Amino acid sequence: MQTIINKLEQTSELSGRFIAWLTLFIVLITFIIVVLRYVFDYGSIAMQESVTYLHAFVFMLGAAYTLKHDGHVRVDVFYRNMSARKKAWVDLLGTFLLLYPVCLFILFSSWDYVFTSWALLEESGEAGGLAYVYILKTALLIMPVLLILQGTATTLKSLLIIKSRSHA
Repeated sequence: MQTIINKLEQTSELSGRFIAWLTLFIVLITFIIVVLRYVFDYGSIAMQESVTYLHAFVFMLGAAYTLKHDGHVRVDVFYRNMSARKKAWVDLLGTFLLLYPVCLFILFSSWDYVFTSWALLEESGEAGGLAYVYILKTALLIMPVLLILQGTATTLKSLLIIKSRSHA
């Protein structure tokens, strides 16, 4: 079971490390936009939209990495003082009662929306905007899949802790 956990978490780790590099591109592109705007009096809708796209990718596709590293917001008033076994139960129940239902809802409710965008090869509504809105919308399908994979790793880890504690 540990091998499966490691493979699932490796997916979150690799995607998170890749996505982290997008923050550098956001800073660089934003700097270029500001210089072009205030020094050369030139604006680019496509460059501005690219920052928005990258920002969306960082938050949506970095969610599984954040979950892996326990970086999500939670009420730690009670959780931090719990035993490892109780934390495992909270994580297990939270994954099944909150994470999975939300991810499945996002996945299924976004499916037609994303595929319609791909069928139309949807472009920006702005003149001079990016022609790849359908790629941005694809993140609506990738995010819940990555979260489900990491949630599965969290579930398996929780089960290992619960099992090892109950047999000790």
